[in-house]
Parts: sequence; C-alpha cells; structure tokens
Amino acid sequence: MKPADVMSHDTPWRDIHTLMLPAYGETWLMVGIVMLFVVTFGGLLGIVLFNTSKRGLFPHVAMNRSLSWIVNMGRSLPFLVLMAAIIPFTFWLTGTTIGIPAAVIPMIVAGTPFFARLVETALRELPADVTAVGLVSGGSTWQIIRRAQVSEALPAIVAAIVLNLISMIEYSAIAGTIGAGGIGYLAVVYGYQRFDNHIMIATILVLIATIQLIQFTGDRLVAALQPSQGS
Repeated sequence: MKPADVMSHDTPWRDIHTLMLPAYGETWLMVGIVMLFVVTFGGLLGIVLFNTSKRGLFPHVAMNRSLSWIVNMGRSLPFLVLMAAIIPFTFWLTGTTIGIPAAVIPMIVAGTPFFARLVETALRELPADVTAVGLVSGGSTWQIIRRAQVSEALPAIVAAIVLNLISMIEYSAIAGTIGAGGIGYLAVVYGYQRFDNHIMIATILVLIATIQLIQFTGDRLVAALQPSQGS
C-alpha cells in the first residue's frame, strides 16, 4: 500500500469525538483508581519514611534504610520495563495481562514509591521545631502527624499530588501498548498502527490541554493553601 493510500484513511474530524470521548473516560478511570491507592499507600509510606529518620517521631535506622531501599528500587525502573517485569504478579492478582486491570497494577507499583518520596521530602523541608512544638504540647503521635506535620506540609503535598497525577496520565498512555484502553491505546492502535494522523493529532492536543489544566488548577490550589505573608 502506498503512503498516500494509507493517509486517506484518516478519521474525519467530525467523527473524532466518537473515539476520543470513550478513550478519555477510560484514561480518567484508570488514573482515578491508581491515584486512590497511590495517595493512600504512598502518603502513609512517606510519613513513615520521615518519622523513622533522625528528625522523626519514632527514629529507627534499620527500618528507615529498608523502606528507603524499597522506595529507591521501585523508582529505578522505567515504567515500560516495570510493566513487563511484573506481568506474572499482575496476572496473579487480576487474572489478565491486558486491559485496565492489567494497567492499574504496574501504575500503582510505579506511582506509590514516587509519591512516598515526594511526601517524605515535603515533610523534611518543614522547620525542625514543627515536630518539637507538637511534642512539647503533649500531642499524641497521630495528632502531631496530622495537625503539625501534614497540615504544615499540605501545600507541598498537594503539589506532589499534582505532579504524581500528571505522571500517572503519562503512564496510562504507555499502558495503552498492552491494550489498556484510554488515550494511549487510541494513539497506538489508530494513530500509529493505522497511520491515522487526525487521531494522533487529536490525542496529542487533548493530552497537552489536560496536563495544562491540571497544572494550572494545582498551582492555584497550592497558592491558596500557602500561609499569608502579610501581617
């Protein structure tokens, strides 16, 4: 088939939405499920990482080093390599290696250590007296973590959530290579394999617009959470 003949199969612009809207919904379904687990488990892991360090509420060198090693290992592999490496584990959990369930597992595995490190960093950047004041006031461990550490680091944690959300959208596009659905699958199957330029252009524009909107909204939210500098 000649290249010109291939190009003639571009999806008409008026029909793009019939493919784009379902794919866009699948992307957000994947990302929504993943972020629920990533923020929960990654947030808890980040809090434990910080509080088992020397500046934490319950310092424990061995535990901190072990958790740090696990987090670093989880962040070491590119997502595509990780996705392929844990296929047996994914199949054991979901019973399949294709579709949204098969994509969600590696996305959670990749996103959790990344978010945990961001949360740990956010807590580490707090002044040392934040935890000290909580201890002096007689607060319990949970009260200090919730009302002092997390509360003070909330703007940075929200910024970390925004960064992680954008990363998960990027990962969902990569997951399209295993038939996970979503924007990535649409771009690979229609845009790349079928040489459909209209689909490829549309997916690129939608992804750019989505990321820009998320970042803009996140920046506004972080600014709103920042303590006022005025007297």
